[in-house]
Amino acid sequence: MTELATGFANPWSLAFLPDGRMLVTERAGRMSLLASNGALIGPVGGVPAVLAQGQGGLLDVALDPAFASNRRIYFSFAEQDAGNASLNGTAVARAVLDTEARTLSAVTVIFRQLPKAASAGHFGSRLVFDRSGNLFVTLGERLLDTERGFAQDLTRGHGKVMRITTDGAPAPGNPSWTQAGAQPAIWSYGHRNVQGATLHPATGELWISEHGAQGGDEVNRVLAGRNYGWPLASRSQEYGTTQPVGPASLPGMEDPLWVWETVTGAPWTGGAKSSIAPAGMAFYTGTAVPQWQGSLFVTSLAGMALWRLTLSGNTVVAQERLLAGRNERLRDVKQGPDGALYLLTDEAPNGKLLRYLP
Repeated sequence: MTELATGFANPWSLAFLPDGRMLVTERAGRMSLLASNGALIGPVGGVPAVLAQGQGGLLDVALDPAFASNRRIYFSFAEQDAGNASLNGTAVARAVLDTEARTLSAVTVIFRQLPKAASAGHFGSRLVFDRSGNLFVTLGERLLDTERGFAQDLTRGHGKVMRITTDGAPAPGNPSWTQAGAQPAIWSYGHRNVQGATLHPATGELWISEHGAQGGDEVNRVLAGRNYGWPLASRSQEYGTTQPVGPASLPGMEDPLWVWETVTGAPWTGGAKSSIAPAGMAFYTGTAVPQWQGSLFVTSLAGMALWRLTLSGNTVVAQERLLAGRNERLRDVKQGPDGALYLLTDEAPNGKLLRYLP
């Protein structure tokens, strides 16, 4: 393990430029450019104002598939409503990055989660390009008991995975919803709070990590038009109780590929579960660590570990808990050009960029 950089305030996302340099976002609203060895080159100017409250702020960042020619990046952030300061939601912006001047230009908000809600939690939000050049956007269901049921409502952006073009329009090939008023950008629904997402390297399908409530954190394979259950079906418990949120499975709803159902302590604790709070995800395709090839890596916040899931097809057959001895909340993981894993720790004011290559 090498600590490449420190001093970040709740770093959230990491993206590699074609030349090996890196962009790092911090939840408070700062984006920085780093050299390939992790040395700080400097902050990136032109980032719009973000709502840095609760779980919100500057979140994910992703490069356009044609970045080498168009220099475009996309980033998600918590945005306050222009007419009502108590309301907010997740937004996605597109911009042109000048790496020499370290500035963003032509900043345009291309997508907004609607309707906004009066909540400081569950914004999502990961950005992943599919193989056709369209953008998956993960959206949380906004946490509150009064809001979470809207994860089942196709007229609302709560608890959805969206699929949009680089201009923010619903992407061609999205599901054709029959419900009146359904949002045409919706790819899947019934999600709680998706803070990890990546493409399967062989199939090109979207895989996500998803927070349960108390326990019941999930890994899901996200298919078009499918209902992933929340809050009607879940392996988690209501906070502060041992009451299940609902049945583990229901007809017509997708079961998770993997669930962390951690029971706290000994049997006399009454069966209360605890969460690992999964965050960033990455499939390992490198050759630097041959035994890792095909593994899915998932960071965890409350679990303070990096989880390696071994797969057989779409089935998880084993798990390994790594880096638990560091006692650090791990937010994001990316495979670097050198085949190492690069991780961000969710700390302030001393969040770290780590390079992990056993």
